[in-house]
Amino acid sequence: MELLKQRILKDGVVKDGNVLKVDSFLNHQMDTVLFGEIGKEFKRLFEKENVTKILTIEASGIGVACMTGQYFGVPVVFAKKTQTKNIDGEVYTSRVESFTHGRVYDIIVSKKFLKAEDRILLIDDFLAKGSALSGLCSLVLDAGATLVGAGIVIEKGFQDGGSLIRNRGIRVESLAIIDSMDSTTGEINFRN
Repeated sequence: MELLKQRILKDGVVKDGNVLKVDSFLNHQMDTVLFGEIGKEFKRLFEKENVTKILTIEASGIGVACMTGQYFGVPVVFAKKTQTKNIDGEVYTSRVESFTHGRVYDIIVSKKFLKAEDRILLIDDFLAKGSALSGLCSLVLDAGATLVGAGIVIEKGFQDGGSLIRNRGIRVESLAIIDSMDSTTGEINFRN
């Protein structure tokens, strides 16, 4: 998605440790016009999959998932990283490690929101090592639902997450795949 790539080149900042800071438009301050274009693109890519629900993980994936859900006309569910009093009844859980935060979380979704008859599209802002996406996949499988694929805004192609998920036979559509980035020069190279 050329619009996204140009925005990454313009406003993305490469930090040490393979961190791409895109908080000015993606995961802190949100550019809703860009999110709308991202949602349209995910709709185009997955429109034949009869999606009935979108699943993401809190917090950074929620905005993109909501815009995508608007184009599909389906509910968006997000996996919570902490058990709260608002989650009652039985839950699906999975363990994920956050690349950004360097922590392990138990993600939780109420069983009343994931059903066997659902056709679920996963949406997330980043794919690096694949832990969050694997955790979301596990929730879908535990529910007995159909996983139609995953829409990723930015994939770090130089890390192994995308390969790990694709090797499991899961369709992954990333709108921008970064092949390399350099914190010294700030250079970002995309896969074509």
